[in-house]
Formats: sequence, C-alpha cells, structure tokens
Amino acid sequence: MVTLSLVPIFQNLPPLAPEPEVIQQFSLPLLEALGFQAHSDVVPQYPTGDRKKVDIAARYTLSDDKFLYTKSNPFLLVEFKGKDSNLSQGSAQYTKTANQLKEYLLAPNCKTVEWGIITNSLHIQLFRKHGKAIYPATQCLPLTDDTIDETVASIRKKIENPPKALTVAIYNNKGGVGKTTTTVNLAAILTLLGKRVLAIDFDPNQQDLTKLLGVPPSEDLVFKALTQRTEISQTIHTYRFTLKRRNLDFLAQRNLDFTFDVLPADTKLKSASDADYSQLMFPRDLHTRLQNARQEYDYILIDAPPNWRLLSQMAVYAADVVLIPTKHNSLASLDNAALAMKEFFPEAQALKGDGSPVPLPIFFNGERVTKPQLAVAQQEINNIIETAKKEGFDLQPYFFSRFSKGKQNHYIPEVPSYASIAGAAFSRSPVVYNDRSAQEYYKNLAMEYFLQ
Repeated sequence: MVTLSLVPIFQNLPPLAPEPEVIQQFSLPLLEALGFQAHSDVVPQYPTGDRKKVDIAARYTLSDDKFLYTKSNPFLLVEFKGKDSNLSQGSAQYTKTANQLKEYLLAPNCKTVEWGIITNSLHIQLFRKHGKAIYPATQCLPLTDDTIDETVASIRKKIENPPKALTVAIYNNKGGVGKTTTTVNLAAILTLLGKRVLAIDFDPNQQDLTKLLGVPPSEDLVFKALTQRTEISQTIHTYRFTLKRRNLDFLAQRNLDFTFDVLPADTKLKSASDADYSQLMFPRDLHTRLQNARQEYDYILIDAPPNWRLLSQMAVYAADVVLIPTKHNSLASLDNAALAMKEFFPEAQALKGDGSPVPLPIFFNGERVTKPQLAVAQQEINNIIETAKKEGFDLQPYFFSRFSKGKQNHYIPEVPSYASIAGAAFSRSPVVYNDRSAQEYYKNLAMEYFLQ
C-alpha cells in the first residue's frame, strides 16, 4: 500500500504547471507511491526502440539486476503531461495521449511491459498490456487532495496483482459469422504455441462449440455456478488431441498430446428468456465466477451468442477485449459490429466501471476475399464510419487496424479457408490440428491481435 502521501506534492504544483515541471516534481514521488525505488527501479526518457522516448520506464529490482543500470525488460511505462493539458476522458488531448502511450507499449524495446499510465497530476489512468492487447484497467480518474492517495493505492494494488489471463469474448450481434470456429481454432493454435487456454461455450441454444469438440454438455452445473456460487471449475472438461509431426511444421517433436480446457454449454440455460433469470443472474456473474481462472490460464476465450440478451451481456462484461468476426460480403455483419461498438460495448463499459472491454479491430472470416470485393467492403465500411462520425463515434480504429490516410488499401485481417475449416467439424477437432494452411491463418490471427 502507499506509504508516502502525495498530497503535499499535489498541493505544491502550480495550477498550470507545464509538463517539465510536473515530471520534475511529481514523477518520482508517484513512482515511489506505486512501490518502485527511485534509485534503482526508474529510468527517465527511456528509449522505446522506435526513435522515441517515453517519459518514465520502471521495473522492480530483481536481485542485483537494477533496472536503472541494465535498462532491460521494462515493466511499466508512464507518460506525463502538464496541468495545462486536458486529460479528462474523451477530450482530444486525452485521446492523443492514450494513443501515444499505446504506441510506446507496442514498441520494440517494450515487449516485456505489462502496464502503462498517463497522468498530468490532475487525472490518471492505468492501462494493462497482455501481449499485443492493450485495454484500460481503470477509467481516467480525477485526482484531488481527498482522493489522490487512495486512487494511487488502488492502482498499485492492480499492478502488484496482475491477472495472468487475457479474457476475450468472440462476439458479433449477427449470427453465422464464424464465432465458434474462431473460438475453437484460436484455442487450438494458442495451445500449439505453448499457452494454457480455457474455451467457454456460452451459447446454450446452439451449443456448437460443445458439439464440435465432442464434449458432453452441462445439465445444470454452469447454471448453479452462476446462481448458487458453486465452483465453476467443477464444470470444466479437458479436450485432448494427439498430433503427428507431419501436421505441424513449427514444433520439433514427432508426436504430441495437446490439451485445452472447455467449459461446455449448459442445457438448463437453453431457450430461457431474460425474464426467467433476471432475478437470479446479472451481467457481472460470469466475470465474478472466472476470478480464479484468470490466474490459471493465459487465455480465456468466450463464444458468445449473437444477440444482446443477458448471456451475451455476461460474456462481454467478463471480457477484457472483444474480437469481432465479420464477413466481407455481409453488410449485416458489418452493421451489427458497428451497432455493438456504438451501443452494446459502451453499455458494458459503463456497468463494469474500469473502461473495459474494448473492441479489437474487425476481421473477415470464412471466405477468400478478392481485391474488387475488398474495395466494395471498404466502401461500405467507409459509409458506416462516416455515419458514426456524425453521431459522435470514431469507429475507424475498430474497422481498419492499420490505417493510412489517403490510401485505399486499409488493412483488415482475413481468415479465408472456409472449406477446410467447415470440414473439420466432422472430425471433432479444430481444423488447425489437421490442416497446414489453417494453422498459418490462425497463427497469423493470433499474432495480429494477441502475441508479440
């Protein structure tokens, strides 16, 4: 907990202190309040490896490995602004500063970084970085004489007790876009890459993930875990697959057993209306019941149903980020992705209170895309973005993950091998265990969104 009060430093900063003065007076006391030692754990003007420098990098000293001297494997980055900069959430300066921090977090010398902070001494926000995924761990919080010590203490607690898992909801309000296929094959490829994964089938009406993997559905154990606070671990099954060397080019062993855990669909939740369970379950319940799992797995992937009823709300609320499959030839899938970004995700963020979950940029799923088709899809997306802009929403970062102004080839990831993927359902196994091209597609997808 915070042992140093920041109140005197906070009170002594001039009302419009510029950035250099904020850094000089506020940076080291803030880092010490967060549990870092100024004489060994803090490096100012840390080079991020892309010809830029972040104001402060920090890492706890490990034995004789003092970060101040080795400057290796940073853990936390802090970007400061002056009191004359408006960092209230939603302001233009806030957006610019948050994007600046995200660039630093993904820079070559910052791969080991797990946390980032922006502050001007009047506001502060903590961001979590898990691989490539960056999401808010707090809102952008105002600092006052009465709140500064408590707020910084709560940030320190988060930094010192990080969740191991990244929780990902795979969601689109439109059905038929390949959410289950994405969930299963991402679980499989992440497992092949050495990660421990839990895949959750939270669509009890379809139960596609459960059926595809040949896992027995739960009769009521998931329901009991959500409503009666029994252990959700009692409902987990382990899916096993023995892979031959010929099916996997990037591993050295000849025959390997791979496993990932599965939380199956629950038949008791099937066809229930929100009214049936409105007094028994709430949007936060799945998130709460996954608390222990977030320390056991590297990734938790939730296959969410295609609607915005209670189960979808629970799946999205439980997530840190949301991955959104779409189809280039389905305007409805693009419109529904935009609807979720404008209405559903902000609703979950407001209810959750920490700024998460955040939508990841869309990808095209299931069919090969030609250049003329891509041009048509991009024009439709441009129309969606322009309409949203008039409504006060900037959706461009969530449709084009790599956007260059003035160019027509804005990048959208693709998973095109539909025929191979569909056929794998009959083998009761993820396609990445049997198809080399699918391995490459899903490895690229994992690298695009999650892995450094």
